[in-house]
Amino acid sequence: MAALTLTLLVLAGVSCSQASDCSYSSLLNHLNLDGTNSALQIERPVKNWNTTTEVQLEMILGGILDVDEKLQTATIHIYVKMCWINEHLTWNSSEFCGINMLTIPVSMIWVPDIIIQEDASDNINSQDDPLVSVFPDGKVDVVKRLQLTYICKFNLFRFPFDIQTCNITFSSLNYDESLLKLVKSTDDSTLTKLPGLNMLTEGEWKLVKIESISFMSVGHRSALVYQISLERKPFLYVINLILPLLFLLVLDLASFFISESSGEKLGFKVTILLSVFVLLQILKDILPSTEDSLPLMAIYCVSVFTLVWISVLEMMLMSQFKDVACCVGEERQNAEVVKVKEAGYRNESAGTDKPEENNSPLDLPGDPRLPKFIMDRTKPGQKPPETQKNMEKSNRLRWVKIFDSVFFVLYFTTVVLSQVFLFSLWKFHI
Repeated sequence: MAALTLTLLVLAGVSCSQASDCSYSSLLNHLNLDGTNSALQIERPVKNWNTTTEVQLEMILGGILDVDEKLQTATIHIYVKMCWINEHLTWNSSEFCGINMLTIPVSMIWVPDIIIQEDASDNINSQDDPLVSVFPDGKVDVVKRLQLTYICKFNLFRFPFDIQTCNITFSSLNYDESLLKLVKSTDDSTLTKLPGLNMLTEGEWKLVKIESISFMSVGHRSALVYQISLERKPFLYVINLILPLLFLLVLDLASFFISESSGEKLGFKVTILLSVFVLLQILKDILPSTEDSLPLMAIYCVSVFTLVWISVLEMMLMSQFKDVACCVGEERQNAEVVKVKEAGYRNESAGTDKPEENNSPLDLPGDPRLPKFIMDRTKPGQKPPETQKNMEKSNRLRWVKIFDSVFFVLYFTTVVLSQVFLFSLWKFHI
């Protein structure tokens, strides 16, 4: 009986001992994490200082929040996951009731000093996970959630049909490559597919692909670069800019068929010119002024503005030419009237024997005696001056119409070729 009691007491002690080993406290005591251990916080987690700490880094794009072409910055929502081995934090899970993960505050252990070189955001927008996950083999996982505003050199030549490729470079601030090395943990195809499952918002942009590149940066520091390619959704700009400009250009072509007698042709063309100028002001507020090359959208707007301006100028010149063609004939008629009046005065002063009514001077161009007098002075076989004047006026007006028709053909050809050329550049330019 005594032996049985002793056996039961031993078993109870063993079970109590095992129950105490199943708590997280025993594991924390085993890992020296129950108190203040400054060595775990400041030392790189290797037992031999020559060992390189390999940090696996993964970036997942969670959303495209904003792209500012003028400031040359982009704002995105990302998750950054880092994994590394801490050689001081290992245990046998079977000795601790199968505990295979331990969650501790991030401030208790060493964390790699990884920065983003293109970062232009505030620290307020970064949310670090206050906890890290530790596994029996010493693997440590930490996740950061960032609203990142980063600098990117945009190429806006094909705006709004552009694809922008920006780099996000992760590197250590203090450790060179021999001490800390960054490696990617996911292949490029998976990097591109993951955002499609977790994307919160895209706005006017669409993710094309994400690629990662590992290299050694300046200062012999390991760096991991993520290249993000974003494609703009051009529908809004096509509706607000390209189509209105195209329609205004078509209206300018149609204005050639407006009758000049109505007096509205010039005002209509000037209205079109002012409308194009308003669209130019809208474009100025979108595109930056620091571009090395003029974007195709700006070239398109300027070309439309120039074509309409030339059309207005041609309209003004044609009106002036027609006025000159009409005035030249009237000036010649007035000169002929002056000559006739002078001849009448000379006949009167010479005391001719013609009846009195024929000797009176011709006072007005509409004098009924003027046509007969001019006919009397016309040589045989010569057309009357009035007929010659009408023929000359008709010839001048015909030349003006020919010039106007030739200009319209050239203008129409220039408009068509310019539109085809610019749209082909938008489509095929790389």
